[in-house]
Amino acid sequence: MFTQSDIKQIEAKGLSLKKVEQQLQYYHNGFPLVNLASAATARHGIRVVESDAAEELQQRYENLSKGRQIMKFVPASGAASRMFKHLFEFREKIQVEPDTMNAMLADEGFQSTGHFFNHLEEFAFYDDFPDQIKKSDKKGSPYYLKVLSFLLDDDGLGYSNLPKGLLKFHRYNNEPDRSSLEEHLVEAALYAKDSSGRASVHFTVSTEYLQKFVQKTEEIKNRYEQKFKLHYDIGFTVQKPSTDILAVDMNNMPFREKDGSLVFRPGGHGALIENLNDLNGDIILIKNIDNVVPDRLKPLTVVYKKALGALLLELQQEIFGMLIAIENPQISRNRLINLADYCRQELSLCFPAHFAHMDRSTQINILQRLLNRPLRVCGMVKNIGEPGGGPFWVKAKDGSLSLQIIESSQVDVNNPEQERIFRDSTHFNPVDLVCGVRNYKGERFHLPDFVDPTTGFITTKSKNGKLLKAQELPGLWNGAMANWTTIFVEVPLITFNPVKTINDLLRVEHQGN
Repeated sequence: MFTQSDIKQIEAKGLSLKKVEQQLQYYHNGFPLVNLASAATARHGIRVVESDAAEELQQRYENLSKGRQIMKFVPASGAASRMFKHLFEFREKIQVEPDTMNAMLADEGFQSTGHFFNHLEEFAFYDDFPDQIKKSDKKGSPYYLKVLSFLLDDDGLGYSNLPKGLLKFHRYNNEPDRSSLEEHLVEAALYAKDSSGRASVHFTVSTEYLQKFVQKTEEIKNRYEQKFKLHYDIGFTVQKPSTDILAVDMNNMPFREKDGSLVFRPGGHGALIENLNDLNGDIILIKNIDNVVPDRLKPLTVVYKKALGALLLELQQEIFGMLIAIENPQISRNRLINLADYCRQELSLCFPAHFAHMDRSTQINILQRLLNRPLRVCGMVKNIGEPGGGPFWVKAKDGSLSLQIIESSQVDVNNPEQERIFRDSTHFNPVDLVCGVRNYKGERFHLPDFVDPTTGFITTKSKNGKLLKAQELPGLWNGAMANWTTIFVEVPLITFNPVKTINDLLRVEHQGN
């Protein structure tokens, strides 16, 4: 199937022929669906931390994190173009059918074009509009087209061709308005500063936007360093070519360019596990680029982020202590059984039913395998109907249970019982993670070793007018972290304020300061 030229192209990406053949197998056979045992709910897989307990944990975080290298990790490769879908549709429609304009503008639904124009002056980016537009007659298609051209096109703000991280999100009275990139730098100052006065922030970005991110950072870095009296260590990486995946045609044969070369596509969100693996932090705090709020709402975000961090550090201490205890050749069977009981109750780990009757060396091996893994503490918010993954108990082939973040595409919705369990989920994954990536000896885990490669997604795309199939690696907080020790914690809904469309910036959470 592959020529020598193909093999050279594959190897130039850092891929092996065996890896590409494995990708082809997934196209032919698909990815296995998960077996949901039940939804993870409050006090059944999800810890509930009340506000007073969160405050106490926040205070403990300051001491527990001393001497630790803390890093904030922000996936920021998403383009903003999808945020403006309804504005593009409006512009295209009125250019072809001008008579439809008034009817479309009459729609005052929150996500409508009418709502956008009626509240245009409330967006932070409106401050950048020229007086020519601000003072023009706000009637007729010339005005609406002028606004959209300046906002979306490259001869204006060019927002449709920028990443979300570089769009102005929030307006401030006594200082410059901020992009979501800047809000993440402010957050880092509040909960990711280490004892040496350094705040490390790492963004994963698309290659096409890398230079724009670097340029913006150079413009603003000094301002925030002076404001918070700290030093920022800001890094950027792109997805590695070695995580790209072969595209195939609708018959599952390799899709090729006109010159015969193979077509590869980026491996999706799960590819970022390689970027995460290259970082030097001890404790890594993960949050999406569009989930930020103005300063007036940051205090609660900071409290719960530090609370998650404190929980992770306290559990990590317990885990390290257990792993050291297991190394003692004199450790008793009773002690091993007690350790397993603690792990069931506090870490939601699953042990064989007959663990207590196993020989001592087998018990030690099981404990070491389950405990000597990366650790993640994940915030979960109550489900309000947002699309995306949620927390579940998942049953493996050997009958063991584990806590996982599961997307709808991983579930057999044609199975009534599986569909019911998925529908019964009470919580949603807002991407609010704190991760421990070093073992009890201080060595960094090799994170790709803990990926479940059998989880992934296959989608249909098009190229050069032809349909193709594309494949994505396991999602970063789905299959890419499937074999981590996982703790779910309920966090307040106010800590989750994503911006999926431009009108989301009109929500009260993103307005005023």
